[in-house]
Amino acid sequence: MTDDAPVVAADELALPTADAPDPPTAEGAAASDVPDAAKAPPRPGRAGEESPRTARDLRLARLGKRRATGKPLDNPLREGLRLERVPDPATFVLFGSTGDLAHRKVVPALFQLWRTNLLPHEFAIVAIGRRPYTDDAFRAELRASLDEFSRVLPIETAVWDEFASRIRYQLGSFDDPALYDQLVVRLDDLDRERGTLGNRLYYLATQPSAFAEIIAGLGRVGLDHEQHAGGWRRIVIEKPFGRDLTSAIRLNREVGKVFRESQVYRIDHYLGKETVRNILVFRFGNGIFEPIWHRRYVDHVQITVAESIGVEKRGSFYEEAGASRDFLQNHLMQLLSLVAMEPPATFDAEALRDEKVKVLRAIEPMNPDTVAANVVRGQYGPGWVTAGQVGGYRSEPEVDPESETETYVAARLFVDDWRWAGVPFYLRAGKRLPKRATEIAIQFKQVPHALFKESSVDPEANLLALRIQPDEGILLRFAAKVPGLGVDVRAVNMDFTYGSAFSVDSPDAYETLILDALLGDASLFTRADEVEKAWAIVNPIIDAWADGPAPDFPNYAAGSWGPVDSDSMLARDGRRWRRI
Repeated sequence: MTDDAPVVAADELALPTADAPDPPTAEGAAASDVPDAAKAPPRPGRAGEESPRTARDLRLARLGKRRATGKPLDNPLREGLRLERVPDPATFVLFGSTGDLAHRKVVPALFQLWRTNLLPHEFAIVAIGRRPYTDDAFRAELRASLDEFSRVLPIETAVWDEFASRIRYQLGSFDDPALYDQLVVRLDDLDRERGTLGNRLYYLATQPSAFAEIIAGLGRVGLDHEQHAGGWRRIVIEKPFGRDLTSAIRLNREVGKVFRESQVYRIDHYLGKETVRNILVFRFGNGIFEPIWHRRYVDHVQITVAESIGVEKRGSFYEEAGASRDFLQNHLMQLLSLVAMEPPATFDAEALRDEKVKVLRAIEPMNPDTVAANVVRGQYGPGWVTAGQVGGYRSEPEVDPESETETYVAARLFVDDWRWAGVPFYLRAGKRLPKRATEIAIQFKQVPHALFKESSVDPEANLLALRIQPDEGILLRFAAKVPGLGVDVRAVNMDFTYGSAFSVDSPDAYETLILDALLGDASLFTRADEVEKAWAIVNPIIDAWADGPAPDFPNYAAGSWGPVDSDSMLARDGRRWRRI
């Protein structure tokens, strides 16, 4: 019986009890009128009940339960509306609250969730930072950030005031044990004041070097412990999760000492983008596409993550990361696994992530020889982007004038399984490219026989392009006859865009992922073994570069589509990069 079902007395149920008469038979006679030989022998059950033994007894017993429970009345005003599940009451604990990520992404996402009524009324935010703010001073700082970075402007004053009243600032250093002792007291006070029921979501919007320290501090004071009568504890960890395979394994161990894997949400904001989430619906919700998502019909797959910006005053970070750690290990591997995965048995977090891990396991790690043949790196020099002249990477602030850090990476990978054997996956990502664009292109094979030889040009092979940003949508290219006499065949596009089709504004990726974490849905977050398998693919590439000669950088101009060697890698296979 559900919690909101009506309470029914025992004598109203159509179930036999110790003190109630037997239920009527189908013909309306009492059970006492039935000959003894026809009665089933009694069988002990709970609280003196007789357990149903025959199929008829079982059906009648369950019929009685259904009648007792009753059907909730339909509300005609809700018909046609999508009902959103609001998270449980909770406290959102934001580490690194004075940093750029918190101000640009995390707090604007929380505010949008609040203004659209997707957060519970019993909600509080504890912002932890090292700068000496009062609550009011910190709130004023966040309001200024919302005026600059919020997705929806202007900010409604009444909505902001209600949201701001839930924000508390906690001064402290991550390596100070006193911070965590004070945090225990403050969170308990908020549970009583705001009715947050002991539910806490810890969000680490900090430098990766602070992850292990914060997690250990939370564990020392027991802030990871979940309560039996409610009171969940979850932690969101930003990327990069480690800087190589060894550090990722070590960090997973440190996290595992304090939190269970079910409590850990490793975030990659690309997985929160609307079109990325739609890949699963597109593949498994449409019967016409899944059968041709196969090596028999697909010639190759291209995945592009292009950015027109440079390193944007993050030179010291990018010097340590590079495109291989910043893009290849996470964004590109995530997109590849979603495209290549098998249909999951169920649409839940563990089943989805199991299939993604299987894809990563099917990609053979590289050695120095295969790296040289299948991976290209680059670094941008001076050039022109969007009609403006820009400097090269080595002239960026906090960048070594002789830097060997790659700002571009392209790779050819093979998923060695039944579905994809022999189909190359071409991945590329880079800074200072001509435009900002993320796209997955499924290139199908040419038709086996050129039937329309009279056509002035050979029609291009079919193509399916999933545009992830900035113009989210799906493009399908196919052949069609040109109007007029004769048979002239050309390629035409059928183009779908989210904005025009649904006339709604897609949520920001951080809004989606933060809401999922509050709801306890880990489908769009990476698991420990998934992170390690991705590093196992990328680590040999980084090692091969470190053991090889110095690269000839810079090797592509800002505003171009990358180094010439990247084009040559596809040309050797008789293919070329798709023009975006």
